[in-house]
Amino acid sequence: MFAPAWSTRTVDDDPGAPFFNDTPKYVVSSTLTNADWSNSTVLGPYDAAAIRRLKDEHAAGIYVSGSVSLVRALLADGLVGELHLFVYPIALGAGLRLFLGSPAAIKLDLVASDTYDNGVVHLAYGPRG
Repeated sequence: MFAPAWSTRTVDDDPGAPFFNDTPKYVVSSTLTNADWSNSTVLGPYDAAAIRRLKDEHAAGIYVSGSVSLVRALLADGLVGELHLFVYPIALGAGLRLFLGSPAAIKLDLVASDTYDNGVVHLAYGPRG
């Protein structure tokens, strides 16, 4: 869903375009076999060992966006170094939930927070320990 929205944008269209277009992208998918967007590699279905190897290759970290199911799996496998949540000042009453019932609690420590003029709060958490 990101490729159609960002692949043709330039920095003149949006200052975020270089981040989306120039950064290497890794796609976890059980249905895709190739990616048509520059700097994209399809990893295949979720595999915690493959994600660990990828994390070891990229010391600067991996940014995940757009997949609550992937984030859930990464959390369950202890592969999240920091979790950034943006809380918007609106109550929808429905929608995707990041935290579903899980067999074990995931303990986190608040490492940073910001409040923006529009009322959005950014909360950054790291693993407790």
